[in-house]
Amino acid sequence: MVTLNCDMGESYGNWRFGDDAGIMPHIDCANIACGFHASDPWTMLKTVRLALSHGKQVGAHPSLPDREGFGRREMKLQPEELTAAFVYQIGALTGMLAAEGGQLSHVKPHGIIYGMAAHDMDTARAIAAAVKPFGIPLFGMAGTCHETAAAELGVAFVGEFFPDLAYAPGGSLIIPRVQSAIDLTLAEHRMVGALTRRELVTTDGTTRPVDFDTVCIHSDPPNARDVAALMRRIIDTHSTSLP
Repeated sequence: MVTLNCDMGESYGNWRFGDDAGIMPHIDCANIACGFHASDPWTMLKTVRLALSHGKQVGAHPSLPDREGFGRREMKLQPEELTAAFVYQIGALTGMLAAEGGQLSHVKPHGIIYGMAAHDMDTARAIAAAVKPFGIPLFGMAGTCHETAAAELGVAFVGEFFPDLAYAPGGSLIIPRVQSAIDLTLAEHRMVGALTRRELVTTDGTTRPVDFDTVCIHSDPPNARDVAALMRRIIDTHSTSLP
C-alpha cells in the first residue's frame, strides 16, 4: 500500500507556517521539522500531539542549520558534522514523542540536503549513519545515493515520489525557494502516471521510471490542504489496481 506523507511542523515562535491541521486528516505519515530549518520545542510538541491525535505515524524531518534560508541553501558540512547535526535533531523529536507516548517511525531529510545527498555518496552516508542507531527507515529517492548508502549501512529504505514538485531532465527534484499554489490538474496527472505506470515526466518532456512506496507533499503551498485531499483520493482510488 502506497502511503502519503507530508513535511509539517514548520512554524517557529509566533510565525505560523503551513496548514498542518487541515492536512493532517488526509495523510499517513507526518515528517516533523526538528528546529534547524524551522520549528522550536513548543511547535514540535504541538505537532506531535496533533499527529498522534489523528493516529498518524511520525517521522523526523532534519535539515541543514539554515533557518534564514529555510534549509534550502547549500552548505558544506563535514560528514561527521552532518551526522551529528542529524542525530541531534532526530533525538530531539524522539524525546518529544516519548513524552507523549509515541514512537519515531522514520526519517525524511529536508530541503536542499535531500537533493545534495541524492547525488553525493559522502553526504548520503553521513545521513544514513545518523539514522542507523534509531533502527527506523530512511525516506529518499530510489535509484540514487540515498538508497545506495542506506543499503551499505544496513538502514531500511523507503522510496518517495513528489507530485507537487517538478523533476529536472536528469531526474533530480527542482526545489523552489518559495512555494506558490500547486496546479492541481498537473499534480493529479503526475500522481496518476506514477501510480498506474510507475513513471514521471521531466521538465523537458522525457519519461523516466520511478520506484516508490510513499508519496510526499508539502505543507507550505497556499492550497496545500487541497493538494492533500486530492492525493488521498487518488491513492485510495488506485490502491486496488496498482502494478
